Amino acid sequence: MYNGNLVRLRAYEKNDLEIARKFVNDPEVKKYLIPGIPFPLRVDDEEKWYNSLNPFGKGEYSFAIERIEDGKYIGGCGINKVDWKNSVAEVGIFLGKTYWNKGYGTDAMRVLVNFVFNEMNVNKVKLEVFSFNERAIRSYEKVGFKREGVLREEIFRNGKYYNVIVMGLLRREWNS
Repeated sequence: MYNGNLVRLRAYEKNDLEIARKFVNDPEVKKYLIPGIPFPLRVDDEEKWYNSLNPFGKGEYSFAIERIEDGKYIGGCGINKVDWKNSVAEVGIFLGKTYWNKGYGTDAMRVLVNFVFNEMNVNKVKLEVFSFNERAIRSYEKVGFKREGVLREEIFRNGKYYNVIVMGLLRREWNS
């Protein structure tokens, strides 16, 4: 387990799956998560994902986020892809809507970034965020991420095209 001020990151447990599926299937949450068609996740899909988790794999790690105050599962985050040659890790995060705007996401991202730099020995952490997700962009900037680029009109939501913002954080920026 890896602790922050408000949350801890831990391995997923089977009893997290039903809550996670409800969070991810909430249309307000889902619109920020995937660029594709926002089709609901099935129980079988969630179980296949859970059974595919491998802590001894290629550097892709999924963490459950729980509140320190009561141990309640509130979302997930992880390292989705690692380019070992160039020392770059791509990360992502989601929280149940009830837990937005309370500092949990920012705290979880700080813990995750610290894990990437200090446990995985990676030089850069990057992520992509939809331009209409201003709340997340502010959170990432609080952690230290910088805007590196824009993928113009990369995502289609509710009849309109939106940009995807690429953000990154270097180890030397994190350490300073």
